[in-house]
Amino acid sequence: MEMYQLLQQAYSEDAMGCTPVFDWFCRFKAGRTSVERDPRLGQPFFNSEGIVHHEYTPDSQTINKEFYMEVLQSLRLSVRQKQPEKWRDGNWILHHNNAPAHTSHLVQQFLAKHGTAQLRQPPYSPDLTPCDFFLFPRLKKVMKGHRFEAMEDPKRNSTKTLLNISKEEFAKCFQQWQKHWAKCVAAEGNYVEDN
Repeated sequence: MEMYQLLQQAYSEDAMGCTPVFDWFCRFKAGRTSVERDPRLGQPFFNSEGIVHHEYTPDSQTINKEFYMEVLQSLRLSVRQKQPEKWRDGNWILHHNNAPAHTSHLVQQFLAKHGTAQLRQPPYSPDLTPCDFFLFPRLKKVMKGHRFEAMEDPKRNSTKTLLNISKEEFAKCFQQWQKHWAKCVAAEGNYVEDN
């Protein structure tokens, strides 16, 4: 708390919030020496058959509506190339969470213009997207406790992990996804804890 107060005095309204200050303080206390951001996977897209598209968010890039539209354009190309039958039949649905970039008017117009069907996520239901309950925990588990020498190492590690997930595991993930949605519907859209 003392560090946060010192930063507030020095930077006033330009200071980071209390939570990120505490997070960085803990990282440095644990031995971290770099102030560089950790690489972020950014945007993985997959279905019950496997990875359809993934890319890494550049270090200095914020995931805003303009950047997310570029990602969606790449996703559309990937679906067209990797799953032409789904593309041709329009037999694919986009399920992303309620991040501001995902729900922005610009992105919603883009998706409507291109006829991309979406499965809307109820507010305050973070465990409904397969990335949240299946993919990210799996990636974190593999990377936890590792110190990487170069910025490319975590990218290589997470890409390898993504590509090693079997088709059967993705199919099981989507069975879980249907169960999560059934719980949400039964709870009339209210928050549901996964037990």
